[in-house]
Amino acid sequence: MKVLITGGAGFIGSHTVDILLDSGYEVRILDSLAPPVHREGRKPEYIPDEVEFIAGDVRNRSDMERALRGVKAVFHLAAYQDYLTNFSKFAFVNDGGTALLYEVIVNEYLPVEKVVLGSSQAVYGEGKYECPAHGFQYPPPRGLRQLENQEWEVRCPLCRGSMKPVLTDESRVNPHNQYAISKYSQELYALTLGKRHGIPTVVLRYSITQGPRQSFYNAYSGILRIFTIRLLNGLPAVIYEDGHQLRDYVYVRDVAKANLLALQSDEMNYEIFNVGSSKATSVLQYAAILSKVTGNSLAPEVPGEFRLGDTRHIISDISKLRKLGWEPATPLEMIAQEYVSWVKRQGRVEDYYSPAIELMRSKGVLRKAKE
Repeated sequence: MKVLITGGAGFIGSHTVDILLDSGYEVRILDSLAPPVHREGRKPEYIPDEVEFIAGDVRNRSDMERALRGVKAVFHLAAYQDYLTNFSKFAFVNDGGTALLYEVIVNEYLPVEKVVLGSSQAVYGEGKYECPAHGFQYPPPRGLRQLENQEWEVRCPLCRGSMKPVLTDESRVNPHNQYAISKYSQELYALTLGKRHGIPTVVLRYSITQGPRQSFYNAYSGILRIFTIRLLNGLPAVIYEDGHQLRDYVYVRDVAKANLLALQSDEMNYEIFNVGSSKATSVLQYAAILSKVTGNSLAPEVPGEFRLGDTRHIISDISKLRKLGWEPATPLEMIAQEYVSWVKRQGRVEDYYSPAIELMRSKGVLRKAKE
């Protein structure tokens, strides 16, 4: 079977390429090699020679038609990710590309047997919390005034009391920023059009995915990249808010295994699944792990800045996917060790954090709280 991976030269895409080849599939990639992820616009060296590569854009009809000819399944992983305020680009790339994918399949009568869409934990916003007085709540985003006053924790929308974050399952979404909105819109296109036209479709909502091949240049790629590069350059990690925000992290090759399961399992058709670890880790804990792995003992800086639209806590419930036999197998410290080793093999890597942070400040994305 020949499989198309849009965004296949990227982080999750390239590891999915590897697992598909190991499983005996033929693979074709459609990728625009666009910055900032691919800074030099060249096909990465880690893409195997036996993979058919098409340089093209998911928004371009002729590129999509060429990429879809002769394939039986599609992993739609191409996406625009950033913190910047170019809102329309999220819609044009993420939502427009998804709509065009189904449009070409339907209008060209292509025999595609499965589409697996890579979505994001971001669609949950703040996710699910429990209030002692009012039970489970799905709170709105924290307001600007609250963040400026360094009131970091989420409050109950009914009584303003303290709440605790709990595991968030697939049943309810509450997107808070432009990226999350675009990912949820992708899901609606994929599942609605998939069901309408009989194209088996699976949506996977990835938690924060970590591991080798994470772009050095994309500010969206998270604390593993940012902290590692700063620490290896003899600089302290810089932490937003107070560092007690909770996330769950998952290894990229474990994500690739979930992708393969989605391709092969009819039981997953027309369903949504979280792909994560279900283990809560604070940013301060993660910084301590990376400090240990890199050998940099500098204390992290906590300057009281925040990113507008960030989620305070989010941990995914993965019980639905676990019931089908998938399990996150790689602990966070092992992920960090592998990533740091990979970065060191790339030669000297500059601190790309500083220019990225200045751009975010200039756009009003990164702001300073009141003293």
